[in-house]
Amino acid sequence: VANEGGKHWTVNEVRALIRIWSDKNIQQQLEGTVRNKRIFEQVAARLQKFGIDRDWKQCRTKYKNLKHEYKSVKSAQDSGSTSKSMKFFNELDAILGHCTMEQASRSDNDESERPPEWTEAKSEKDSIG
Repeated sequence: VANEGGKHWTVNEVRALIRIWSDKNIQQQLEGTVRNKRIFEQVAARLQKFGIDRDWKQCRTKYKNLKHEYKSVKSAQDSGSTSKSMKFFNELDAILGHCTMEQASRSDNDESERPPEWTEAKSEKDSIG
């Protein structure tokens, strides 16, 4: 399976991409923006230093694919399934594990995000006290 407009990523290429992605500075930039062409241009430039020739679009596509795969494996694990796994799960968990927790705690503050039973249970507790 070739990704859009390019040859398949090798294990070393993916490792290099993840290594760059694990840079706190890159992570913060990616978390804070939707228009991220400039960030992926930096990522591609850093890959060039490792002798890896990928353009920003290829980097962004690979990043999105890895992130999507990670999330689907993570949610399968959270629901008790061990059948789903992926090659770079531990590396990605080190990067994304904390991000998803932060986002989850942020959305906890929003009542509309909660299942109705949480809100009901909470108000029952409040009335007991």
